[in-house]
Amino acid sequence: MQTEISSRTLRAAKQPSIRRPEQRQSALERFLALPEGTACQLIAGELFMSPAPIPLHQYIVVHLSMQLFKFVEAASLGQVFVSPIDVRLNERSIFQPDILFISTEKAALIGERMIEGPPDLVAEVLSPSSAYHDLRTKFRVYEQAGVQEYWIVDPERKSVEVFVSSGSKFQLRQEAEAEGAVQSVLLQGLSVDLADIFP
Repeated sequence: MQTEISSRTLRAAKQPSIRRPEQRQSALERFLALPEGTACQLIAGELFMSPAPIPLHQYIVVHLSMQLFKFVEAASLGQVFVSPIDVRLNERSIFQPDILFISTEKAALIGERMIEGPPDLVAEVLSPSSAYHDLRTKFRVYEQAGVQEYWIVDPERKSVEVFVSSGSKFQLRQEAEAEGAVQSVLLQGLSVDLADIFP
């Protein structure tokens, strides 16, 4: 005998959970829901996972950050951080720069979970998985967000390029390859010998 399902029963039945387009999580919401320490960046509104850096990359990060840290600490100029640390530059861009410096004047940017705004200085060490973004996408975002100085370190060429903000654009201020030293424009007096950061 066929039994008719009552309207009350139909109303009581749970509807399947369907996420409507307007209810979908944004990339920013998905990023913020990730566990602490996840090697992920929000680049142009998309999540990008990165493999662990190779030893050479980390060697350079350690030695360059030590040079920067010693200089900044000696003069009490601010704070130096190394990746992984999240830096929110806009609603579509949360990066994990290899090295960054935040001056004492901008200390309020250092939030409980991440850096909330552009650091004064950023250094990125190129790797095969990140070079495109470091040289193009992130370059433009750092430029537009107001980063004052951007160092691009190339392990393959053993080179460092120093870009300095001139309003809304970066200008290449100095480049050294294989030997010699580079100087910071922002941190006057800071000079980094390439022999001290490349093995």
